[in-house]
Amino acid sequence: MNSPNLDQLHVSTLNGVGAQISSKLSKLGIYTIQDLVFHLPLRYIDRTQISPIGTLETDQEVVIEGEIIGSEVIYGRRRSLLCRLEDITGTISLRFFHFNSSLQRCLKKNTFLRCYGQTKIGSSGIEIYHPEYQFINPDKPTSLQENLTAVYPTTQGISQQRMRNIVLQALALIDTGKLEELLPNILQKLPLKDELKFIHQPPSDTPIEELIRGEHRAQQRLAFEELLAHNLSLLKLRQSIQQRGGPILKVNNILHERFLNSLPFMLTTAQNRVSLEIQNDLNSSTPMLRLLQGDVGSGKTVIAAIAALQCIANGKQCALMAPTEILAEQHFSSFKDWLNPLGVKLGWLSGKMKGKARIQQLDSIEDGSAQIVIGTHALFQEEVCFHNLALTIIDEQHRFGVHQRLALQEKRRSGNQVPHQLIMTATPIPRTLAMTTYANLDVSVIDKSPPGRLPVNTVVMLDRHRKRVIDRIQHACANGCQAYWICTLIEESDILEAQAAEVTAKELHLLLPKLKIGLVHGRQKPDEKSTTIAAFKSGEIQLLVATTVVEVGVDVPNASLMIIENPERLGLAQLHQLRGRVGRGKKESHCVLLYSPPLSRNSSERLKVMRQTNDGFKIAEMDLKLRGAGEVLGTKQTGEMAFRIADLNRDAHLISEVQKIAQLLLSEYPSNVELLIQRWLGSDEQYGQV
Repeated sequence: MNSPNLDQLHVSTLNGVGAQISSKLSKLGIYTIQDLVFHLPLRYIDRTQISPIGTLETDQEVVIEGEIIGSEVIYGRRRSLLCRLEDITGTISLRFFHFNSSLQRCLKKNTFLRCYGQTKIGSSGIEIYHPEYQFINPDKPTSLQENLTAVYPTTQGISQQRMRNIVLQALALIDTGKLEELLPNILQKLPLKDELKFIHQPPSDTPIEELIRGEHRAQQRLAFEELLAHNLSLLKLRQSIQQRGGPILKVNNILHERFLNSLPFMLTTAQNRVSLEIQNDLNSSTPMLRLLQGDVGSGKTVIAAIAALQCIANGKQCALMAPTEILAEQHFSSFKDWLNPLGVKLGWLSGKMKGKARIQQLDSIEDGSAQIVIGTHALFQEEVCFHNLALTIIDEQHRFGVHQRLALQEKRRSGNQVPHQLIMTATPIPRTLAMTTYANLDVSVIDKSPPGRLPVNTVVMLDRHRKRVIDRIQHACANGCQAYWICTLIEESDILEAQAAEVTAKELHLLLPKLKIGLVHGRQKPDEKSTTIAAFKSGEIQLLVATTVVEVGVDVPNASLMIIENPERLGLAQLHQLRGRVGRGKKESHCVLLYSPPLSRNSSERLKVMRQTNDGFKIAEMDLKLRGAGEVLGTKQTGEMAFRIADLNRDAHLISEVQKIAQLLLSEYPSNVELLIQRWLGSDEQYGQV
């Protein structure tokens, strides 16, 4: 009889897994036995030894044994069943808030139990709430578990115990079923089956600290395979896009020189280098897939304009999409100033545009008279039809969902070709992340700011010094400067943020009656926001009170002071972006981080980093250490890249070898590539297309 392939054997073949449980497992991406054995533990608990009750302290996960010496229902704020459990070293309370008469009868005096749970301080001393328990016979010792107990990702309706039983059945099939080794022989130090068994059931003598750190040999072997699958997925998707081909966009040297000569500044060496890389990409039938990284104020927008100009010089259209109207309007304003004198026709499309104006814009996009179209999410809506889209530029791309970015890419109407793609970010991405998450993209970095740009002086102050800060604003504005006051909230709520900003604005109006103060928040109508920001730019408003909506897209060279209230509530990348709104002119600029104690260790580290450096790349590296890859990339909510066992910070040392083996597999083991991707990513690989 042939051994079954575990990647084809459905979970319903296991005992106790019917249609209902199968449906619940599918929510976790589990369909086959292979999916189950690669459903890896989040952490482990130690049930291999009994702890004497008399030695227990709070916040310990423990296994205890003893005799119930008393059991009663306690009436207080919440009714509970309280059982006193005793061994030869002491007693402890077991408390159950959810119980019925049947449980009361079972947990009666003189009953012997083995329990597992976490110790807490309660009204009767050390207690365990709702412990897992089993009845034991003191005359016949019950054997302890020989392995550490896995804690799995699960879903509603599947308890940890049920998940463990299901995985245990799947592991029993490893020896009889086929589970393919997909890595080249040179990498296989131990059989995959053995590593998986270890991961699910580590022996009791396994160094627990090594497991917690994720540094055990078995964990590292599987982390390597998972990183490899992600890398291969991106490389395969790059291949599939490039095989479709793209339009050849030749450089129009005359137009290019006219544009450069019209600028009121000269490009830096870094800008010239990056611009040349993009020119060469566009002048090829292979679609450009390029990520442009540059710190705040490094001059990415002018590079985007040069690329757009090369596109339209070939009679094609370019689309530039930004995540907020403020940022999109900033780009539109810059492009209009630079390109209108060259006779370039710009289009504008945003969600607020209605009626005839919208119809006219849609018509000009469809007939091609709008050569460069700038806008927000509105650009990828179904009714938007481009005449001959050849280049898409996406700014702050991590703020868009996968399907949104993909929808814009597919707006090209003719043939199988795809537009060239330029993706820009002012949030520097640590090298480790760029090598893995953006393996399908060529990366360009503007690593030098334009000359004359001064670093922003950053100070950290306690909220009790608020009056000193307000006096400083008064003094700065009296001397012709402008300032921002940024309000933050823990809750991600536009309504609450708006209310906090409104309260702060009213307070500052009373304290600074001579200043003209404006207010911007996410609940305002777009026109209201635009009018206020325009007034701030023109100098009519001296102090702008705002929420984090001004994080990108506001460029006011005269603004030289920023106050960020409760900065401990924001991540490093966001703090750095906000700080980048000042320091854009020739005046020395300052950022005051006005915090409320107490600070957590992470918050304290973040504020320390902000005080020490203006370098976005150093800040990004620290952000990765403090918050993890999903937060830094903005993918935690969208589910674009959820690793099961790999950790991009911890496993950075594996990346260069992963890249080397990925190329080896593509060239010499192509049949293994799809199997690896399917094993680790299932159907989630589409995100790589963008």
